[in-house]
Amino acid sequence: MSLFSHSINISPSQAQPVLSKAQKSFNKLIEKIEAKRALLSAWENAIPSFQQKFTQELRPLAESSIHAQIQLLLALDFMSDQKGLTKKELNTLTILICDLADELSTLSDNETIKNIYHKHSGITEEEEQANLQDIKAMLEDILGFDPGDIDLDSTGALAKHLEAQFQSQQAQHIDHQKAQSEKKSKRKQTAKQLAKEEAQKIEEQQISQSIREVYRKLASALHPDRETDPQERERKTSLLQRVNQAYEKRNLLQLLELQLETEHIDQASIRNISEERLMRYNKILTDQLHELDDEIYYVESEFRMRFNMPPFAKLSPATLPYHLEAEMLSIKRSIREVEQNIFMLQDIKSTKIWLKNFQMRSKRKYY
Repeated sequence: MSLFSHSINISPSQAQPVLSKAQKSFNKLIEKIEAKRALLSAWENAIPSFQQKFTQELRPLAESSIHAQIQLLLALDFMSDQKGLTKKELNTLTILICDLADELSTLSDNETIKNIYHKHSGITEEEEQANLQDIKAMLEDILGFDPGDIDLDSTGALAKHLEAQFQSQQAQHIDHQKAQSEKKSKRKQTAKQLAKEEAQKIEEQQISQSIREVYRKLASALHPDRETDPQERERKTSLLQRVNQAYEKRNLLQLLELQLETEHIDQASIRNISEERLMRYNKILTDQLHELDDEIYYVESEFRMRFNMPPFAKLSPATLPYHLEAEMLSIKRSIREVEQNIFMLQDIKSTKIWLKNFQMRSKRKYY
């Protein structure tokens, strides 16, 4: 069933039991556009509820997880200063502390985390800054631009900076390509090129004329100034606004739907559209389908970026709640595991057991 109340379709009749190729294409394009419009509408409806639950439930959970990991880091650091651990155990503890502190430094600006990292890594703050400068120089050499004063400790800040730089480069590339294209177009064209360009221009004029004709018929019939009844004038004003919006977007399907809704055409009229006009309509509908594809791609890409979703995860409006629940469940499990680890790091004896179990788990993981 169509998402919209006035679905356009060319159906066979007794006089014409078999649809032409253009008519079949028209129906197929309408079907695809309706499916894409339904998908876009589903995305637009699903995102606000996802945003609300993300803000109210998942984000506090994520903050609790970071807090729990900081407590684990403090517990590990405390036990590293206690007597009774072997050199091997201390070495394992140091590696764990450095790895955890390094990971947490990308999630939190807590100064304690940096101090613990410097304490156990043997790297001073001055050496770390020198390393960052080396990384920036490498990025400038590889990527072709200066990272500037961007904080490389923050993956989010680095990603935004790189994205801005890439967009700037892309804009410059597009401007260059445009300039080259304009320069090329000024060169002397062959008769074949000129003929092709003229044919494209004529086709575009015909397409624009086809949309304009539908628009004019609707605008003329719905003009509110000609209506004496206040209620009917208000209805026509609302309809005319929809007509104007559809025309501005070159949305042929919506204009045809409005014609059907306002009873200015019927199914018989649609069936009798000439082949020539139908082919122009199909060209417009094909462009409209591509625009919908681009719009859906933008909405989904922006959603992935905003909520840090895996780039290759299969997403749909219907699966968003499941992704959210799965992520929340994963964070809750992680918090419980961290709390269990903290509980084990109470004294030297239990810490030794914990380290032994950790080493055994690590061996099983790699062998």
